[in-house]
This record gives sequence, C-alpha cells and structure tokens, in this order.
Amino acid sequence: MRPLPRGKSLDRRRTRRANTLTSSHTSLPDRDARRYFLGRTASGILGSLGAASLLNKDLFATRADHPLAIKRPHFAPRVKRVIFLFMVGGPSQFELLDHKPKLAELHGTPIPEDLIRGDRFAFIKGAPNLAGSSFRFSRHGQTGAEISELLPHLATVADDLAIVRSMHTDEFNHDPAVMFLNTGSRFTGRPALGAWLTYGLGSESEELPGFVVLASGEPEGPPVGFHHWTSGFLPTVHQGVRFRSHGDPVLFLSSPPGVTRRTRRQTIDALRDLNQIQQDTVGDPEIGSRIAAFEMAFRMQASVPELTDLGRESRSTIRQYGAVPGATSFANNCLLARRLVERGVRFVQLYHRHWDHHGFNAKDQNVLHALPQRCREVDQPAAALIKDLKQRGLFDETLVIWGGEFGRTPMVQAAATKTRLGRDHHPGAFSMWLAGGGIQPGTLGRTDDLGYRVVDDGVHVHDLHATILHLLGLDHTALVYRHQGRDFRLTDVAGKVVDKLLASPNQPTTG
Repeated sequence: MRPLPRGKSLDRRRTRRANTLTSSHTSLPDRDARRYFLGRTASGILGSLGAASLLNKDLFATRADHPLAIKRPHFAPRVKRVIFLFMVGGPSQFELLDHKPKLAELHGTPIPEDLIRGDRFAFIKGAPNLAGSSFRFSRHGQTGAEISELLPHLATVADDLAIVRSMHTDEFNHDPAVMFLNTGSRFTGRPALGAWLTYGLGSESEELPGFVVLASGEPEGPPVGFHHWTSGFLPTVHQGVRFRSHGDPVLFLSSPPGVTRRTRRQTIDALRDLNQIQQDTVGDPEIGSRIAAFEMAFRMQASVPELTDLGRESRSTIRQYGAVPGATSFANNCLLARRLVERGVRFVQLYHRHWDHHGFNAKDQNVLHALPQRCREVDQPAAALIKDLKQRGLFDETLVIWGGEFGRTPMVQAAATKTRLGRDHHPGAFSMWLAGGGIQPGTLGRTDDLGYRVVDDGVHVHDLHATILHLLGLDHTALVYRHQGRDFRLTDVAGKVVDKLLASPNQPTTG
C-alpha cells in the first residue's frame, strides 16, 4: 500500500516528459509512423489481453500511482466501508425518534414568538401553533431507546443503534441542505463524501466502483442528481456510479449487438495505449482516471449482472428484507447494498425520496398519511440490513447511517386537522441514527421540551463527517486536496470527532 496523498494537486506545474513515440513521429514519414503505431498497439493488445485473461488483474491496478490503489489510512480504522441510507426531504423527528410529551401537551397553542424570532423558514410566517405527534413512542432494548410505533422493525435492533437527537445544519432549503450533508458545502462542485473516501483510501474491489449510488421512492418532491455524488475537483474516477433498478443496471455499460468480449477487450487496450501516450506527454492525472474508467466498465460488464441478480439470494433472505426481485424499491436496494459491500465497495449511498411533508394536501404531503407510508417502505429493509450484516460477519466492519438533510418544525405549517398535518423544514434540530463498527449504541444529544433547539451534545454536519472519516482511519484535518491555490477538505475549516458516538476499542458495537 502507498501512503495517503496529502495535498496532491491538479494545479501543480505539469512537466512534459520525453516521449519516444512523439519524438520519432516528428522525424518519420507518415507511412512509417503509422506502421510504428500499429505495431506498438498490436503488441500492447496481445500482451495485455494475455495477462488479463491469465491473471484477471488490471495492469494499472498493481501500480502505486493507480487512482484507486489501496492507500494507507492515517491510523487504524474501525470500519472498512459505509452504507448511507439518505431519506431525501427531511423526515419528521417528532414522529420517529425524538419523543416530546410537552409538545403534545401544548398542541394547538402558538409557539412563543421570542423562541423563533430572527429564524428563517421555507414557508412559515408569523408564530404558528405547536403540534404534538399523533404516534406513540415506547422504549426498546437494554439502551431504552425511545422509538415510534411507525418503526417496529427498527425497534428490534434498538441495541445496535446510536440515535443522535441533536443534529443541526446550516441550510433550510432542500438542495443546499442535501449538498451540505453530501459534500460539506452548500455549493455545487465540491466532492461528495463517497468521493473523499475513495480518494483517501482507494477501492478494495477490482470489479466494481468504489462509490455506488442507488435510488428509490416517488419521483415527486426534492430531486436528487449527479451533482449530489460528484467527485468535484477530485479526479473523476472517484465520482459515484448510479445503479438503476430496471433495464440495464448501469447506462451504456452493455456492448452493442455483435461486439464480442474479446473485441471489447482489444478496443479498451488500444484506447489505453493511446491515453497512456497522452498522459506521458502532458502529465494530466485525469487521463489516468479515463484509463481506469474504461477498464472498470469492462470488468463491470461481467460483474454487474451477477451482482444485481437478487434471485441468487435465498428465499428467507429476500423475505427478511421484504424485497421483490426485479422491482424498484428501497428493500431491493438495501439487499443490493449488502451485496455491494460484501464485494468490497467502499461507499454505498441509498436515496429514498418523498419525505417532505408540508401538509399541502391530505395525502402525499400529509405527515399523518404519507409519513407512515414512507416508514413502511424503509423500516423492515433497514432493520434487515443490520441483521443480515451481523449474520454474515460484516457488521463490525461496516458503518450504516440513516437520516435526511434536516428535520421538521414543532409547529404546523398550515391549519392542522384530525386527518391532516404538515411541518416546515427545520435545520436547527433533527435526528439521525448510526450503527456498525466502532459505534456506541444508545441515545446522544437532547433538544428542548419543544424540540426546537439543541441543548446538549450538538452534532453539526461537519462533526458527523469528521466522525465518519475517523471511523475509517482518516484524520479529517489531514485529508486535503489542493485546488485553485487553496487546500480543501470535506469538513472545510470546522468539524470535530464526536467521541461520545465511539465505542471503546475493545467494546462490542452491539448491545
């Protein structure tokens, strides 16, 4: 393994190295130059084809300068990989993970104006009425975690969860907040968390990308897109690759009709030789990313069909997740996430959409109607994922994270009725949970009696990022990349590791 790059830059002065082919080409007639090139390329095709078929290894993967080569962490990691279950839209903590009896007592009364004075909301004006939860909470497991009746399956793994009730972020609108949780910045163009991890640690898999994205849920509501899993200014080999649940799992991966695997191998090898000539000439690391991308695409043509065939799983496993092979669902994606980390994928991100419940209508915008439906979609699969990882010995080397970009307000957005309730965006206090290697089960943090402000053990998004990197053996202050004359990092100039979330090194990570 080679040491972790610290401050490696695309902006460094690129030195041109002498290239024998280029210099020879300038002094040879065109016909001789073409003969020289074809001879060189043909020998490259035959040589690399033989080596690839015999050793089944990417010739560049063994080189220390390969962009996805395994890199040494800063210190001993607690986990090897991450599964991030991203609930897009902002789930309501009051109905799920942050029980507020006082809020129920004050249901229908105006929120004190001095409590919200100076705060901005997406839609709320004035001082609206408070709204308690309509759903029951109860304690579970040895940790006594308070979990809503909407999450009965999650309650069965309560002793594996670290529930954080004191999350807070800087953004109150969806896209900036989703960007912030993904990249540590509200602005587009910054690398996503998964890109930082593959940049810092490399990839364990030679057959699959190090960063894979899966999406499910209703298309309405806040959208998710490429800019949420981009590599930003990092080499593009680190960007996320989206797998689809219908049709070709990865767009443009399949070869056209009539193109054999041998022909495809020869084409890729010829392109590699051409790209290598250019890289040797100009020294641009992006050309190395291009070479790696072509090679990975070739390997994925063989690995992805087997990977995405959930029918290879046992019936009991499929039932455990509530999955339906061939369907588009969060359950299928959770099962696929387990299969991905099992094969060495570093970072798997699942997006499940439509958690934005403002109460604009009585159905898909209604906390009382739509939120239970979303919970039915994610509760069983998320709990099954934890159980399955434990059964397969993967739990202690995997970090699982669940949550959205922000929370919801304790007051209603519009007039509440017995059958309709809506809550506005709230960046000041929300809940997430973590499970897996190095995590201390229990409940961390506290909000005030109304759930409006964090009062104990606040965890900012930068702190969450610092803690995730720490669990993977990375110092968030040392994982930097120089771009346009400045050193950038995931946590910007902030962030601290949340020690209270970490289990002691010799302590089991499950209750």
